[in-house]
Amino acid sequence: MAGRRATTGLFLSPWILTFAAFGIFPIVFSFVLSFLRYDPLNPAGASFIAFENYARALRDRTFWQSLGNTAFFTIGTIPVTTAGAFLLAVALDRRLPARSLFRAGFFVPSVVSMVVISLIWKNLYAPFGALNAALDAFGLPEVAWLQNPKTALPAIMLMDVWASTGYYMLLFLAGLQSIPRELYEASALDGAGTWARVRHVTVPLLMPVTLFVVVINTIRSLQVFIEVFVMTRGGPMNSTLTTVFYLYDIGFFKFEMGYASAIAYLLFLLILGFSVLEMRTMRRRA
Repeated sequence: MAGRRATTGLFLSPWILTFAAFGIFPIVFSFVLSFLRYDPLNPAGASFIAFENYARALRDRTFWQSLGNTAFFTIGTIPVTTAGAFLLAVALDRRLPARSLFRAGFFVPSVVSMVVISLIWKNLYAPFGALNAALDAFGLPEVAWLQNPKTALPAIMLMDVWASTGYYMLLFLAGLQSIPRELYEASALDGAGTWARVRHVTVPLLMPVTLFVVVINTIRSLQVFIEVFVMTRGGPMNSTLTTVFYLYDIGFFKFEMGYASAIAYLLFLLILGFSVLEMRTMRRRA
């Protein structure tokens, strides 16, 4: 038994060492940094300042603005993405011509790099891009999609909904196929129509999948970064500045690693709180 454990430990050691070096150590180190005034260009000058970084974040108007933008992004995209994924899954669960082709087509954006998707949509949103060309063809005024503070964040949200709906559709589709068909047949014999079957059979039995989709989507949306980094860099006038991009700017451009780490842990607590609240609420409904 001891020899088997030693052999198992030997084979697992590369993964354990890698996880410790690139997983555990950064988490512990960043937590320590959140209580320090730390400049990576002058590590010898690090000083312990207790909770000052956290207090600074709570006084920082830019931090609160980034948090508001992140909340707007999250609240605006999750209902649309979840509802769209559910409706697509219900539609593609039926026997339709070329059903597999449609499933693959809707899922493809979720396996493409978000950097690539963001670059494509940035070109679509450009002043002389395809969207403005289409508006001009219909005699409509052109829109400064990413240059106007009022439209920049909604434009990124629209792209995000398009890119992520297919992934959540696949999760709903897997949940739909696990529902026994006998339940639909029994409800049809009782006189339930299509909408009644969806409301009283599909929706309740998909509640665990819906819970997973909402929680994962919330975690992902609160950490939105790549889209903003590629398309707007937080502009114009901080209208697309999200919390993760703000801490990235603080840490890697202003080299205030301690303050950036404090923001990261405040965001972690926020994500944890929202996730627990959503899980309790939806489990109660389930």
